[in-house]
Amino acid sequence: MRLLSTITLIAGLALVGTANLSAQAPMRQVPDSLVGKAKVSEDSARAIALKRVPGTVEGVKLYSKNGKLDWVFGIKPNGKSTTERVTISAATGHVVSVSSGSSSSTKHSTTPHS
Repeated sequence: MRLLSTITLIAGLALVGTANLSAQAPMRQVPDSLVGKAKVSEDSARAIALKRVPGTVEGVKLYSKNGKLDWVFGIKPNGKSTTERVTISAATGHVVSVSSGSSSSTKHSTTPHS
């Protein structure tokens, strides 16, 4: 009986731990070939993005378009159900744009961020 209870407890903790792990891991598309080219690290860009839109990061992407390298973070703002897309320049750390997942409007930043 005691062995059965112990096994049940361990199995339950393993399931809870796995569920929490998968719920906390954001989608990540960060090619190693581009990471070395980024002057701004992922952690620094994440901090800048979360300062602009406080919330939970649900995804991160590093991509190059027209010779420009950008970090893009999908952030679910605190207390909201929509996702904001925050683009950070991987060269300067400036906020390039913030756009709402529920509309097509984009707000461009003119304020430099470090």
